[in-house]
Amino acid sequence: MRDGVIDVDVATPAKRGFFGFDFRIGNDGANYEEVYLRQHKSGLPDAMQYTPVLNTGRNWQIYNGPGFTGAVDIPKDAWFHLRLEVTGAQAKLYVKDMEKPALVMNDLKSGVQKGQVALFDLTGETYFSNFEVRTTPDAAWERHLPPMAPSTLTRWSLSPAYDALTRSLERPLSPSESDAIRWQDVEAEPPGFVVIYRYREAPHPMVTFQGDFSKRLEPQPGMKVVYARTSIDSERDQVRKLYIGYSDDVSVFLNGKILYRGRSAQGFRDPGFLGIMNPENDAVYLPLKKGRNELVLAVSELGGGWGFICRLADL
Repeated sequence: MRDGVIDVDVATPAKRGFFGFDFRIGNDGANYEEVYLRQHKSGLPDAMQYTPVLNTGRNWQIYNGPGFTGAVDIPKDAWFHLRLEVTGAQAKLYVKDMEKPALVMNDLKSGVQKGQVALFDLTGETYFSNFEVRTTPDAAWERHLPPMAPSTLTRWSLSPAYDALTRSLERPLSPSESDAIRWQDVEAEPPGFVVIYRYREAPHPMVTFQGDFSKRLEPQPGMKVVYARTSIDSERDQVRKLYIGYSDDVSVFLNGKILYRGRSAQGFRDPGFLGIMNPENDAVYLPLKKGRNELVLAVSELGGGWGFICRLADL
């Protein structure tokens, strides 16, 4: 299916769960669109979630807010109707009320324009009935991209993915290590995200501290790291503020020296912490020298989205 309407009745007695639709599932099964409801979030701002799945990885920590999450009341132990309308690069989810969409997905992000559809249930007892798919004439493919701040750093080069536990993430790359890396040039997408799942396979580590907060400082087997580098040209010696959002773990190096280390993974800062990526979450002050400066990030993944956004504060 490219464009179409998907209808289904659903009922769930579960207190906690995730259920909804997968659509435009590509031939490799690794890239598609997904929209789902969370029973345990009924009535809250993230009761519904849209995320693209890229290289098998969900990106709900990166794509969040209007167009991606929304509030809706989810009935328990009662049948209700779901409808998904897919038209071009947009989609609408209807929950109970078939006149007004509960969630408008204004810009679908996977890049897959045609594929299979599926009912989705990650966890939580869920029942489906009266499932129907109707294709509709193809609508024009029009992207609705968010604005990009002029001071956003958009041109980056990415390293291959490495086992994070075999590397010292607070040590900068040596010149010989950097020269030996086969770097891949990428460009940030509006509003400035570098979504690493677009370029690297999702690692899916088994994170221990999400179920046991006492294990938050333990090594997490399966964690992967990618190095990202860019350059900043400065007309003089100066200190510039860099806003940075990241998912889930980062070290920031400038001209071969570490400036910052942080972790923003789900469940890390407190048991209910979601790790939503935002460019205003953290800031680093860069001591720039006159001329070319090399900025390197070591970005590690623990689930929910792998990426970063960097924006220089206005002078």
